[in-house]
Amino acid sequence: MNAHTSLETPAVLIHRPQLLSNISRMAQLAADKGIKLRPHVKTHKIPEIAQLQVAAGAQGITCATIGEAEVFARAGFHDIFIAYPLHLGSAAKARLNALPGAVTIGVDSVEAAENLVGVRADIKAFIEVDCGHRRSGVLPDSAELTEIHAALGERYAGVFTFPGHSYGPGNAAGAALAETTALQACVEKLGGGLSSGGSSPTAALTRGIDEMRPGVYTFNDAQQLDSGACTEADIALTVLSTVVSRNVADRRVIVDAGSKILSTDKPTWINGHGFVKGHPDLRISALSEHHATLFWPAELELPKIGAQLEVIPNHACNVINLVDRVYVAGEETSWPVVARGQNS
Repeated sequence: MNAHTSLETPAVLIHRPQLLSNISRMAQLAADKGIKLRPHVKTHKIPEIAQLQVAAGAQGITCATIGEAEVFARAGFHDIFIAYPLHLGSAAKARLNALPGAVTIGVDSVEAAENLVGVRADIKAFIEVDCGHRRSGVLPDSAELTEIHAALGERYAGVFTFPGHSYGPGNAAGAALAETTALQACVEKLGGGLSSGGSSPTAALTRGIDEMRPGVYTFNDAQQLDSGACTEADIALTVLSTVVSRNVADRRVIVDAGSKILSTDKPTWINGHGFVKGHPDLRISALSEHHATLFWPAELELPKIGAQLEVIPNHACNVINLVDRVYVAGEETSWPVVARGQNS
């Protein structure tokens, strides 16, 4: 429960030692495997952090939208994969064509592949494959895979997937195996191409692919902790909050970090809406827009009104998209979240 009295709360803190350790560890992990690391910057949306990732060994970056790619291109990043099944209108094609450097995109339908008429010839495309997450992507044994490949022609670069079913306790090993199996089967079926996968929970288990695109490892969060992908000591992002109300009788404590900074993301397998740093069992039991409710354990001293607490959120990526600026703990440094709100 560190005091940061110069900051108005709620505020997002970035803990530099953990951030640098996370970045270095993932870069070394990828290097040891001989896999290219292309981190997903939608987690942090901050060019200064992406620069730290590239300095540690990352080769290019991953974005979710053209808007994110535009922001990072302006910041000097010119090897960008937009890992999303894009279907482009005329305005989006013009924006995509204006991006400098090496740009690749995702597609998962014949319609999207055929719609790339008018897109720069050097902009290549990866076909998205569903390895078990059951979101977007075509199945590896589907006829559509070869139809998309044919429609892309010389634009085809490879296949990509996201093993999102790795999230949750005990899921990582099965998801990592499914990822590798799906990507390798597709590359063989199509007669070549690059393979791109990866998530933070599966990163340590990923094998046999060309590149991986983890994102949330930079910060980690309650989801990563409960999935077994990190320890609390690896978490680099917290939300600084202030105790604004308490009820001594039932030991109810209210802090000013509500859903408008913590977000409402709560998978069914996770308990609560975040937890107090240093107390992983002390979970937020209820959340409204500007209030978070905690029931304080009897063995711990009840915090006073005005006390500051650091909350570890369920999902760091959502938190970042809810603030304009983050603050480096213990420093005068702050970073603007310049790619915030770039949803198209």
